[in-house]
Amino acid sequence: MWNVLLSFSGLVALIQLIFLPFFPESPPYLLLQKEDKAGCLKAMKQLWGEGNYQTEFDDLMKEKAVTKGTKIMNVLEVLREGSVHPQLCTMLLLLLSLQLCGLKIFETANLQESIIPYVSLGVSISELISIIFCSSIIDRFGRRVLLCGGYLLMALILVLLETSLLLSDQFLWLRYCSVILIFLFIIAYGLGP
Repeated sequence: MWNVLLSFSGLVALIQLIFLPFFPESPPYLLLQKEDKAGCLKAMKQLWGEGNYQTEFDDLMKEKAVTKGTKIMNVLEVLREGSVHPQLCTMLLLLLSLQLCGLKIFETANLQESIIPYVSLGVSISELISIIFCSSIIDRFGRRVLLCGGYLLMALILVLLETSLLLSDQFLWLRYCSVILIFLFIIAYGLGP
């Protein structure tokens, strides 16, 4: 019944995708990244109702003043920074350990057991690519665009994945397409949700 469980997560993602455009951007993002004071106050009122949010706004302004002199690092600068190496190692170990579970979908695709460890390595690499790519573009596009785009890509990929798994007995090459679709699903998930 794993395919029903996988479909359920797609349904939840679709519901979130439908309602996401109706929610405002986060007030800290609007003020700190986009420097939109009016938008920040409007988002506070939308999220928390009518009221006086001057204290919260002042706190955000203080945070903005504190971070004004702070340089925002890109991915390569973070990788070169020695103080974050323990956290990076922990993250990589977590990503690699995730690959030891949930490989049933590869068996369903009728892949040879000798290939599955390499496919698992490909999943880890896909997760790493999505983390690096998302952290590189999130400031440029914002969370809303990445969430909407990620959910749309995930929905499309899940439809294609289900189709390829259903037809994999008739067309042997679809087995490998389903593996590629899994890699793409992981990248789409890492970009948005």
